[in-house]
Amino acid sequence: MLKPFCEAAQRPMMRFVALKSEETQGAAAVFRVRELLIRQRTQAINALRGHMAEFGEVVPQGAVNARRLTALIAAESSALPAAMRTSLSVLVSMLLQLEEKIAELDAEIARRARENETARRLMTIPGIGPLIATALATLAPPPEMFRRGRDFAAWVGLTPRQHSTGGKQRLGATTRMGERSLRRLLIIGANSIVGWGRRKGATAGTWLASMTARKPPMLVRVALANKMARIVWALMTKGGVYRAPAAAV
Repeated sequence: MLKPFCEAAQRPMMRFVALKSEETQGAAAVFRVRELLIRQRTQAINALRGHMAEFGEVVPQGAVNARRLTALIAAESSALPAAMRTSLSVLVSMLLQLEEKIAELDAEIARRARENETARRLMTIPGIGPLIATALATLAPPPEMFRRGRDFAAWVGLTPRQHSTGGKQRLGATTRMGERSLRRLLIIGANSIVGWGRRKGATAGTWLASMTARKPPMLVRVALANKMARIVWALMTKGGVYRAPAAAV
């Protein structure tokens, strides 16, 4: 049984997974539990939306509309049968408990972000808040494992798949191979920056303004998330804080 491991250890190009301390594993569990609770919250909200739609009460998607759902169920003027109101109140109770537990985990993550020196430096990057910064400091391997920022972005799963042949470079869709939690968080952070740029107007001459004018919104989000991943690697490797580049004249 040991022969495959001994043979693998002798290979010069073999890559090994960095060991994690018990403290790091415990911090990572906070994010895993939070993701599970968010999935359960989404399931509960979708179930409530589906049942309410059968009675003509259509509520938009999203967790921000959860209170509207619970208010409709609790309203005495609604056309819901008494038996159905009793059944849905179980989902409402579960939803409220999930919201409370998620808020507790968010407070714990915010506390860890304030105490972690790396997370505080990462929060200087636009689009990265306490949640994303703490997740990067906890879930990402040591930056020394990657030779450059592009390798780190590829590990996260934010680089395009290559179909190059005959000296011609063809880039396809994003590989989506890597740490899906960090990839999702970075894209969410990039989405906030892109949304702000579309509402307020990105500064002329910046990379974001150029990309927004030429590319579809989703492509800009993924490209910005890739850029953010490279900046994260640079800060984690070289130290310091983020400094915005000057706009081209």
